Amino acid sequence: MTPDSSGSIAPADFRTALSRFASGITIMSTLQGGVAHAMTASAFTSVSLDPPLVLVCVDKGVRMHEAVLSRGDWAVSVLAAGDQAVAERFARSGRDLYSQFDGIPTVPGPKTGCPLVAGAPAWLECRTWATYEGGDHTIVVGEVLSLGAADDPSALIYYAGQYRDLRGK
Repeated sequence: MTPDSSGSIAPADFRTALSRFASGITIMSTLQGGVAHAMTASAFTSVSLDPPLVLVCVDKGVRMHEAVLSRGDWAVSVLAAGDQAVAERFARSGRDLYSQFDGIPTVPGPKTGCPLVAGAPAWLECRTWATYEGGDHTIVVGEVLSLGAADDPSALIYYAGQYRDLRGK
């Protein structure tokens, strides 16, 4: 990378640098008009313990953006090491809304009814607490309404442009 005194950052350089930070992989889901919407999200993190807050960054150009902002509540499923196919499915744009969950076992969240990936190592249900402009994304901060964690310590992570298997043994 060549220094640039103008302060501008080339998108390819930005992606390369950030790809060196390992991220967990989640599926964010919500319901809009009774139809499930979902997306793969690696831009997910905790914000606060009191109150319990998390955030997800949602691309303004995807249909999930309108769905999550209009609904006001949503769920996050942390993916297990063997869930790469699930992550890839929900990372693709243009999926058919009515069949996107076909073949993926889900359970409704106990507080919101939003779909959760069955068997996920962890899951959370949230109510939108605040939103912030973040360039081409909206930063959606959610108050955690309910959650659960399994004994399975495995995780699917994304590092250097590839999904990887992380086993907590």
